[in-house]
Amino acid sequence: MSRICLYYRTPPEADRWVSGDHWVRPLARRIIRGKPRLGGIDKVFYNLCLGLDRLGIDYLVNLPFKELKPDDRVGVLGRGRYSLQGYDRPNQIVAGIALMGHPSEWPTLCEDYPVKRYLQHSAWANDIYEPYFGDRCAIWPVGIDTETWVPNADNHKDIDLLIYDKVRWNREMVKPPLSAVISDFASRKHLVVETVVYGSYTEREYRRLLGRSKGMIFLCEHESQGIAYQECLSCSVPVLAWDQGHCLDPNRFAWGQPNIAATSVPYFDDRCGERFEGPEDLNEKLSIFLEKIDASAYSPRDFVMENLTLRGSAAHFLSFFE
Repeated sequence: MSRICLYYRTPPEADRWVSGDHWVRPLARRIIRGKPRLGGIDKVFYNLCLGLDRLGIDYLVNLPFKELKPDDRVGVLGRGRYSLQGYDRPNQIVAGIALMGHPSEWPTLCEDYPVKRYLQHSAWANDIYEPYFGDRCAIWPVGIDTETWVPNADNHKDIDLLIYDKVRWNREMVKPPLSAVISDFASRKHLVVETVVYGSYTEREYRRLLGRSKGMIFLCEHESQGIAYQECLSCSVPVLAWDQGHCLDPNRFAWGQPNIAATSVPYFDDRCGERFEGPEDLNEKLSIFLEKIDASAYSPRDFVMENLTLRGSAAHFLSFFE
C-alpha cells in the first residue's frame, strides 16, 4: 500500500561566532525567549498535518529519501532549495508554497526534480508561476484550525477595533497616513483601539485580543493566503482590510515584473467585512464597517467553515496525488 511521505526541511544553521555554536544558539534562544513561535510557512505544514490527522490519514514526515518506496506519494513544502537537496528518487512530487520567492529564482525546478504539481495558496500568486511551470501549477489554500480559533463564548467585547500591523515596505511613508485616519476616527467616535504587530505576539495573546474585539483592521500590502486574518475570521471577528491592489515587494524589479496585481485578502466575501484602498477612502469604510458590526451584518466564521477548514484543505492536498 502506498504511503504519504511529507517533507518540511529547513536549512541547518551555520556557525556564527565559534565552531559548533549552531548547536548551542537554538537552545539559548529557547531558554531566553521561550517556545519558538510558528512562522507562516511553518504553520502551513503544521496545519496540513493537523488536517490529515483530523481525516485519520497516516503519513510520514521527513523520511530519508533513500527509504522511499516506488509507490510512495511525496509532498514537499518548505523553505528554499534545501527542501529538495539530495532528492534522487523517481517518485513524482507535489511541491510548493515557499521553495522560492519567485519562479525566476529557480526556473529549472521541474527539470531538476520530478515535480508533478507546484502549489500556490491563491490565484494572484499562482498567476506569477504559470508562465514558468505551466499546467503543473495549482491553487491550494491551507486550512484554519477552527477548533482553536473560536468565537468568544461570553461575547464580551471591550475593544472596538484591533489593528493588525503587518506593513512591511516603505513604512515611514505608508503607515503614518493610515494611522492618522484611524486615530482621528477613533478619537471622534470615542473608540477603544488596540494594536498587534506582526512577529511580536504569541498566539495566546492574539486569541485573547480577538476574543475582546468587535472588529479588526488588517494592514498588510498583500498576502498569498493570510492565515492571521483568517484566524480572525474564524473567531467571528470581521475584518476591514487595506487592499491597495498591487505587489509592493521591492524584489519585483529584480524579478523583472514591476507590475503585479495582488490582494491582501485572497479569501474574502461580504460576510467577512470590508476593503479599503488607502487613506482617501478609509474614513468612509470605517463608518460602514462599524455600522454593519452594530447591525450584526457580518458572519465571517461561516465563510471560513465553508471554505477553509483543516479537513477540506487536507483532502484537497491529497487530490493532487491522483
